[in-house]
Amino acid sequence: GLFGLLVVPFTNSGTTIGGQLMGAVTIFVWVFVASFIVWGIIKAVMGVRVTEEEEYEGVDLAECGMEAYPEFTSK
Repeated sequence: GLFGLLVVPFTNSGTTIGGQLMGAVTIFVWVFVASFIVWGIIKAVMGVRVTEEEEYEGVDLAECGMEAYPEFTSK
């Protein structure tokens, strides 16, 4: 990961810490932009939130048709 990327200048005299940091920043920006695009596509196609009614009832009831832990409810 990041540690391995930043340790290279200490084991290879042909590299610099500045170059490795630039690589780390480039990787971060690429992953952030790609993730943002994928998030936008998922949000547009199927949504990322449940309805307000499902929030109130509980997602376990909305998705599975039953309560996950009925013994812990106070109805």
